[in-house]
Amino acid sequence: MKAKLTGVDLINYKADTKRSLLLNMWKFRALYVIAIPGILYFIIFKYLPLAGSVIAFQNYNIFKGFTGSEWVGLEHFRTMFQYQDFGRILSNTILLGLYDLIFAFPAPILLALLLNEIRLVFYKRFLQTVVYMPHFLSWVIVSGIALGILSPGTGIVNQALQAFGFEPIYFLGENSYIRTILISSGIWRDSGYGTIIYLAALAGINPDLYEAAEVDGAGRWKQTLAITLPSLIPTIMILFLLHIGRFLDLGFERVWVFLNALNTGNGEILDTYIYKAGLLSQQYSYTTAVGLFKSVVGLILVLIGNILSKKTTGESLY
Repeated sequence: MKAKLTGVDLINYKADTKRSLLLNMWKFRALYVIAIPGILYFIIFKYLPLAGSVIAFQNYNIFKGFTGSEWVGLEHFRTMFQYQDFGRILSNTILLGLYDLIFAFPAPILLALLLNEIRLVFYKRFLQTVVYMPHFLSWVIVSGIALGILSPGTGIVNQALQAFGFEPIYFLGENSYIRTILISSGIWRDSGYGTIIYLAALAGINPDLYEAAEVDGAGRWKQTLAITLPSLIPTIMILFLLHIGRFLDLGFERVWVFLNALNTGNGEILDTYIYKAGLLSQQYSYTTAVGLFKSVVGLILVLIGNILSKKTTGESLY
């Protein structure tokens, strides 16, 4: 039987634990110092601004501030759900988030697997550099490239259509094409950069596993299914959970640069609506309520996804 800890033993145990914690912190002090800028960034730009969410429950007046503004409770949330176009804007955001999850999320995985199969080191590094480069272009430049490619008069796509006898199409002027353009441009811009983490995970797989599989007669395809993909599951699940946390956060710049009066029906999302209602119309409290709604939905999705992931794969964020 275990002997019960006396009060003195418990005090000594806590003291030893505290002493070992301080010793470990001192031992790895360089890492803690390096982490300080990142910690300060999150405190200043992520946590402190959360205090501003209180204006979602006020009729905020910039001259009266937080303390002098009138409290209105959930009035702005009721206004949000009663707004006649809110359902359309929310459905656009959900559909674009769903398409991004289905098509854009697997793209870096597939690209990393393809790059991993290249055996010529120089050619592999060259291709990695090529696919990384679009990520460093701003969305303004990406929209300009898309506009040039899809232009009704001079765009290469419409020139190809005309060569086959079809009429030119103004892609950015029709609601039916805007979602495809947004998702495909996002895949082109970010899928290459997203391969960095997956390639790092692939580099950590024990090569003895592939040698053993090769001895057993497994080809590259069977090795991918039996070794590569199972080894990537932990990384995929963590990034998947992080991705669904941004499910309603497609990005303001990504969408705004493609919008015009002809495609807002299917292209307007919560981020662009917040910009127009909040900054242009100065409805600060109302748009804070919309933003808070987005954040709560993202938090709920992360919590649900984390529980399901932990139960099914054993991998989770916490």
